[in-house]
Amino acid sequence: MSPPAAAPRTTRLTGRAAVLAVVICAIALSLAYPVREYVTQRRQIDSLVAQQQVMLAQVKNLEAQQAKLSSPAYIEQLARQELDMCFPGTQCYIVEGSQPLISTAQSPRKGPAPWYGKLWQSVQQADANPGPQKSPGK
Repeated sequence: MSPPAAAPRTTRLTGRAAVLAVVICAIALSLAYPVREYVTQRRQIDSLVAQQQVMLAQVKNLEAQQAKLSSPAYIEQLARQELDMCFPGTQCYIVEGSQPLISTAQSPRKGPAPWYGKLWQSVQQADANPGPQKSPGK
């Protein structure tokens, strides 16, 4: 009795399929970096376009303000309101204790105390709460 003949082994992965898989992987790897750079550059372009739109709006606002400031009537109005000025020969009245029409003065902000204020406060606290005193002889 002779051993049974070995059945031909069929594999799904042929040499051509392996080469094709390697080629596809190489193409995918070679395209990964340029695609990533493209996406990054598109994001940067979009942010720059948005920034340009903001700048254009600021330019329009500044041009409108410049047009207002070039008007002598507006300058006179600002001089009367903000600087309490009036033309020579006219009599101006200032009512004290009333609310201003336009409040442009900002109230002072309460920020952190200066370093010397903190130092003086710590000296006062140390003076007010004396700690336990040690006797020099012991």
